[in-house]
Amino acid sequence: MAKKIFIIAGEASGDMHAAGLCRQLIDKCPDISITGIGGPAMERAGADLLFPNSQLAVVGLFEVLSHAAPIISAYRSVIKWLSSNRPSALILVDYPEFNLLVASRAKKLGIPVFYYISPQIWAWREGRVKKIRRLVDRMAVILPFEKEFYSRHGMDVTYVGHPLLDTVKPSADRETFCSSHNIDPSLPVVGLLPGSRTGEIKKFSGIMIEAGRLIKNAVPAAQFVIPAAPGMDRSSLAHIEKEIREKLPPWDRDNFRIVRNETHEAIAASDIILTASGTVTLEAGIIGTPMVVMYTVSPLTYYLGRHLIKVKYCSLVNLVAGREIVPEILQEQVTPERLASEIISRLNSPERLELMKQELLSLRDMLGRGGAAARAAEEVLKLMDEKDS
Repeated sequence: MAKKIFIIAGEASGDMHAAGLCRQLIDKCPDISITGIGGPAMERAGADLLFPNSQLAVVGLFEVLSHAAPIISAYRSVIKWLSSNRPSALILVDYPEFNLLVASRAKKLGIPVFYYISPQIWAWREGRVKKIRRLVDRMAVILPFEKEFYSRHGMDVTYVGHPLLDTVKPSADRETFCSSHNIDPSLPVVGLLPGSRTGEIKKFSGIMIEAGRLIKNAVPAAQFVIPAAPGMDRSSLAHIEKEIREKLPPWDRDNFRIVRNETHEAIAASDIILTASGTVTLEAGIIGTPMVVMYTVSPLTYYLGRHLIKVKYCSLVNLVAGREIVPEILQEQVTPERLASEIISRLNSPERLELMKQELLSLRDMLGRGGAAARAAEEVLKLMDEKDS
């Protein structure tokens, strides 16, 4: 009988990592059947989607409450599927609020639970580790300090290295990318990355484009690229196009190019990027592209969270390095003027850009070696074999 797996990746970055795991599982066990919550990457990798994750990817307490209906609908669909199909394993990818609720029901159904990509409980709500220890049968972590963190709490987890080392491989160099998008590679290129979630795009793209206008005024030769992720929906793309029309004079609009399905290539071609905090900061770090990181959440979320967060940094780049390699602009500091100032000061200082680039490239050695998804797949198969024995 074919083995069944259910996998939940509630966000775009999780979809990418889950897709790599799906491919490895299918390669190692061709008769396996994979169903789950995810996005286009998981679907291309061979998973059947029970529910699209595009409706679930929100951040912050207030934001989650305002999107409660699709989250509740997805939860009910998952529990119904698990109860009817009793898969050989439930695989969770980050997304802890939702995933731990599902894990609790899965344990009652006798379904083994595997966690791939640890939730960032080391940043806040450390007490949740007790719940994870109770609900999760096996865990594969991807950041070097996570194994030691879980060991302190009595959990034996497997460090598999970071999956981005296998996937962040731009297919075109700067000259080729620029040539295909009518960009002059001899002039400064600035990437604008407002995030992968619909809410982030609608909240941050206008601020970034306004900052881009100020950068253009100070550095007239500057050119801008806005990578649209493969999973970006039509409304998000239309919103970015609307912000370009409304915030830029007609003679500058052609200097802001939206590119589809070439995120890594656009990052590699940029002299510096302005990006929302998220997985993309680590992607840019692996590529070696300097960056300025920004992020805001609702005042309520920030007020509740600021006393609970236990880490010094917001971006994964700085967290892995253990020090500030890239500047982080947060909450009320996020204004077009401040963001533009940070980018302009670095565009006008090639030495600062080169120093940041070298510091970012040193991160690669801290992230392990390639093959994270393959090692995680082996752990999943071991867990399933234990259940069958």
